[in-house]
Amino acid sequence: MQEKIKQYFLSRLQNTQQSAEKVRRNIYYLGTVRLLIVVGTIALSWFFRTQGTFIVAGILFLGVVLFLPVLQQWNRLQKRKQYLETSAECDKNESDALDYRFDAFDGASERIQTLHPFGFDLDIFGNHSLFQAINRTVTVYGKQILAHWFEKPELSIELIEDQQQAVKELSNKPDFMHHFQVIGRMNRENDSDMQEIEEFVAQPACIRRSRWWQMLHFAFPLLWIIVVFLYIYKIISPFQLIIIYILALIISESRAKRINQLHARIGKKVAILTSYSRLIRAIEQESFESETLLKLQSHYRKEEKPVSAIISQLARLAGELEQRSNLMVHVIFNPLCLWDIHKTIQIDRWRECYGGQAIDRIKTLGEWDAFISLATFAFTHPDYAFPELTSDYFTLEGKNLGHPLMKRETCVRNDIDMVKQPYFLIITGANMSGKSTYLRTIGVNFVLACLGAPVCADALRLSPAGLVTGLRTSDSLNDNESYFFAELKRLKMIIDRLEAGEKLFIILDEILKGTNSVDKQKGSIALIQQFIRLQASGIIATHDLLLGNLEAEFPDRVKNYHFEADIINDELSFSYRLQEGIVQNMNASFLMKKMGITL
Repeated sequence: MQEKIKQYFLSRLQNTQQSAEKVRRNIYYLGTVRLLIVVGTIALSWFFRTQGTFIVAGILFLGVVLFLPVLQQWNRLQKRKQYLETSAECDKNESDALDYRFDAFDGASERIQTLHPFGFDLDIFGNHSLFQAINRTVTVYGKQILAHWFEKPELSIELIEDQQQAVKELSNKPDFMHHFQVIGRMNRENDSDMQEIEEFVAQPACIRRSRWWQMLHFAFPLLWIIVVFLYIYKIISPFQLIIIYILALIISESRAKRINQLHARIGKKVAILTSYSRLIRAIEQESFESETLLKLQSHYRKEEKPVSAIISQLARLAGELEQRSNLMVHVIFNPLCLWDIHKTIQIDRWRECYGGQAIDRIKTLGEWDAFISLATFAFTHPDYAFPELTSDYFTLEGKNLGHPLMKRETCVRNDIDMVKQPYFLIITGANMSGKSTYLRTIGVNFVLACLGAPVCADALRLSPAGLVTGLRTSDSLNDNESYFFAELKRLKMIIDRLEAGEKLFIILDEILKGTNSVDKQKGSIALIQQFIRLQASGIIATHDLLLGNLEAEFPDRVKNYHFEADIINDELSFSYRLQEGIVQNMNASFLMKKMGITL
């Protein structure tokens, strides 16, 4: 299955690269034609310069008529080339991701929190993290929403099932998802873009509320027609014409400060607004069936005018305002027709009509973006299973669970069977035998299940619960906090949440390893007993074989499993298979001897 998916991306990549090469050749040919038109027009104008002004003007006019459509087609091909090159880049990145190379994607390292209930332990964020493997977001809000889903997975069965349906439906629309990602990546959004657009919408109108300016921007072109007419018939002198021009220039620049502020907010946002418009148009034109996607799509169908057209209108106005950076606009169009004033009035009108609604619609793109990331993960992993959800706390039954970031050819899969409350699995095993990997495998798939995403398993049935882990507790020099005290604080947090009535799924690795063996053993047993009294469920990995005696004390609440290490021909051998019972072979002494440490 995976090879088929990879071939899908590679085949499209090859076709896209071929199409891009054709477009590049056409751009080169059109560039040559443009040059020939310019050179030919100049040469003919020079050759016929003595034949009269009318002939030369006709040649120049013909040159412009020929040049403009060629230029327009050249611009269209440039955009097409950018789309195809971005498309090829996306397919290459997906192909690399299937080989577990995720460098092209953002792992949101800034969201790593050592105190998070499970994120730090399970490598949710950062390089080669679960988030990096799944994240395909192309908008700032999309990344924020997806990261929030990872940080605080959903616990409502109904909402998780709704998200599952949305992910399943989108995963069957690979062309739509690819088109969405290509458009978003063509003009990547900066963290400040949306903030500046929101600030622009929140600003009061710059000009529109002044009737004087509304009247003047219509009257100015008419006044100039009269002035030119008077000048042609020599009713006013050239000096008077210059004075009128200077006065018009002063009037046109009288609101320059406020227009500059508007320009700073929105004038540079043409590309990103165009991207928003195209992303929304792609959603508007697609058909959906799942309730969640239909609800999200309805946000773009509340207006009389398509939301994509509304955003596109602002992009066009912002582009026209951006032309004020052109000197010709300042010295010709501003004094002749109040270009800046006119465009500012149009932008003010747009802001009053659509500003608030447009911001909400753009933000909704973030949810689409997050869902498309999860759906892309589902599409690229067709052998993964969507979990079955149950309200029977606590249930966690799975067949052949593997870690999604481990290579398929080396990943050893194991089952899990927890269908009681309270219930704990005690996992014993030798060093490097697979205990920690198993705990992370369970935790990561539990998170994926609560996101509505498929899991790396043949089947999984679970009841959603608050996930809390303790796999990687560390000391803190800044807080003058020892390793042991940091671990105690985490355990206290778990107990407080249980006493508050929360339903938790607890995963711990080597409890109280920051203290001596006697205290560690007594404390570990007492802690598990307290967890059982508080009706909790979870998995605890340990080297302390005496914790296995808890199964005899709580035969219906504790179950022993282990990972075995075999020594064959003076070499360690690991099966990484979960087995019932307490481990028989430990390898610390053997490893120390192999390293030359005398015991």
